[in-house]
Amino acid sequence: MNAFSYNSDLNGGSLMVRESRIIADLLLKNATNDEWQRRIQVENELQKRTVATAKRFSRAIRSRLERLEPEFWQALRDGDDELASQVGFVSVLERNLLLLEFMERVVKDAYDSHSEVLKSYQWLDFLDDCGNKDPKIHDWKESTRKKMGSVVFHILSEAGYLENTRTKRIQNVLIRPEIKDMLNNTYRKRLLASMDIRL
Repeated sequence: MNAFSYNSDLNGGSLMVRESRIIADLLLKNATNDEWQRRIQVENELQKRTVATAKRFSRAIRSRLERLEPEFWQALRDGDDELASQVGFVSVLERNLLLLEFMERVVKDAYDSHSEVLKSYQWLDFLDDCGNKDPKIHDWKESTRKKMGSVVFHILSEAGYLENTRTKRIQNVLIRPEIKDMLNNTYRKRLLASMDIRL
């Protein structure tokens, strides 16, 4: 039996909505490898400083989006910024059980208890707890844990759950009806429940 692993890609980057719209377009067009290479490496549509960085970001975003159905890609590519951000958040939750459980256990608890802010140490405490299920987490460097935490709080800020990454003040997010429909239609009720929380 395989040991349990969270297999997170959170250090791969935050929501990256602008870049994700480009990757969604490539997926919707069923682009060939040559087209991927041309747009990502030659034309540098992601606007990264090196080819290696562009390839790394495109891989990270693609691995998230490929877990979703084309209707999500369409909403991401063609929707307004709020809708695109919510699709981006769905893709990160779908790819990262670690973030999903953080939403379910820590963020939801903060909303339920009417806490005003999240604290950085809550991410570190959460990771310690998760190490009981995935012991490899205990081997992560402190710098890795903290970097991942900063990405997580950046994601929560981009998705609207935090006012910003400095204050980490909690605020309500109105989940778009389109997102609710897509999540319900694709049997992602757990994902929707983790997102649809109120103070």
